[in-house]
Amino acid sequence: MNQKKGAVQSIVPTGIPGLDEILRGGLPQGHLYLVEGDAGAGKTTLGLQFLLEGKRLGEKTLWLSLSETEAQLRGTSESHGWDLTGIEIRNLTQSGDGVPDAQYSFFSPADIELNDITKAVMEVVEKVNPSRVVFDPFSDVKLLARDPLRYRRQVLQLREFFVRRKNTVLLIQERTSEGSSRDPSAEGVVQGIFALYQGSPDFGRQRRRLRVHKLRGVNFREGFHDVSIETGGMQVFPRLIAADHAEPPRREEVSTGVPELDAMMGGGLDRGASLLILGPAGVGKSTLGTQFSVTAVGRGEKAAIYLFDETTRAFTARGEGLRMGVEGLMADGRLHVRQVDPAEFTPGEFAHDVRRGVEQDGVKLVVIDSLNGYLNGMPDERHLSMHLHELLTYLSYRNVLTVLTMNQHGFMGDSIRAPVDVSYLADAALLLRYFEAGGAVRRAASVMKRRCGPHEVHIREMTVDPSGVRIGQVLTEFRGVLTGQPDYTGGSAGLSERERSEQGQS
Repeated sequence: MNQKKGAVQSIVPTGIPGLDEILRGGLPQGHLYLVEGDAGAGKTTLGLQFLLEGKRLGEKTLWLSLSETEAQLRGTSESHGWDLTGIEIRNLTQSGDGVPDAQYSFFSPADIELNDITKAVMEVVEKVNPSRVVFDPFSDVKLLARDPLRYRRQVLQLREFFVRRKNTVLLIQERTSEGSSRDPSAEGVVQGIFALYQGSPDFGRQRRRLRVHKLRGVNFREGFHDVSIETGGMQVFPRLIAADHAEPPRREEVSTGVPELDAMMGGGLDRGASLLILGPAGVGKSTLGTQFSVTAVGRGEKAAIYLFDETTRAFTARGEGLRMGVEGLMADGRLHVRQVDPAEFTPGEFAHDVRRGVEQDGVKLVVIDSLNGYLNGMPDERHLSMHLHELLTYLSYRNVLTVLTMNQHGFMGDSIRAPVDVSYLADAALLLRYFEAGGAVRRAASVMKRRCGPHEVHIREMTVDPSGVRIGQVLTEFRGVLTGQPDYTGGSAGLSERERSEQGQS
């Protein structure tokens, strides 16, 4: 929901990379926010970063707890290399903060105990006078209240107290189960609700996500956003929305670096378009992607190659073997090559890295090698098309040329197939095939699609040697080349000596 016209509201930045982008700058000041999540999803880390940002801005900050000790909290912060000096930490169950430690019991039904907690909170806040407060875990207050109505009254009482003082407060609580994650007693009272989720794939690291369920007065970015927690804190990767990044289109054709292939493409590759190269393993898809990148660097542009199937060492060795000079281009920063482990990345992280290369480094050509590895990094196959469509649209809006490779299973014949059909997402498609002729395994190339203009319909032979990629003559003497099992229909020039001899005897 948008703010009313003319309303001016102070915004409190969270200090968490990516989260403020989702929130359009931060949290509206002077309100209560509920942060809930699974164990290990990052709730405490989020709360600490929120207070550390306040400390950096010169604000007074306060951490309230009913269970975690100061030593435990400092141990968590030290694992991230954080210094909590200057942040007030108060455990309300310890003597000296309004609640006698010796007499306190979480499970006592006596009304006076919950009232004592509320009173202790108010006393500490008035004494410290913070602008930011984190109460972790606030779910302990719910345990003390026992009754939902009584719990709601306590939350309302605290809300009125904090709002009157213009405190920005995070109330952190655990999600006990999927069915009981929503808390109707408090969700109507707080200004916003943030949920953190954690999942365990069959292989690879934990997958974390964040979702803003509610935030009054802010046109926040909806949906799930990937989250990463590393040494140094939490980072949120906002869901990519291509329409937010559109630039005026640049209509031009750029060379592939192979003149014959440019002719097959009807003049070259279209700026801002996407090209899908399909074919079996070893047919030359990665080599073509490298060729396009080296050509782009030769034009004075920057290129980025994301490797999902091979190591950077193998890529460099192949490029140097073909005399492309990739090692020098990588060393001076004109060619960015990143080896991506599909088990260690999320789609949001990958999109963020591509955005950073385009927006900060000025990358004009992106190669994803291959989509098979990208697919393996997805938690669910059905999301591949949506993620890929948004990423390709974003790159198109930024006038970035994108080259995608896809490995098809099998080598020849009817067994060749793709793991998933994404050809409809690309603006152009180049099909590479092995075929057998004259007692040798050869390669063929054919442009199957080009949205932005005409293209050649012929099938040509392709060779890869130390001098690079070469495109030969049209294969007019063969039929069925793209099946991998062609029929020879021409003269004896295309046959081996034995085949010519057998043809003469017949």
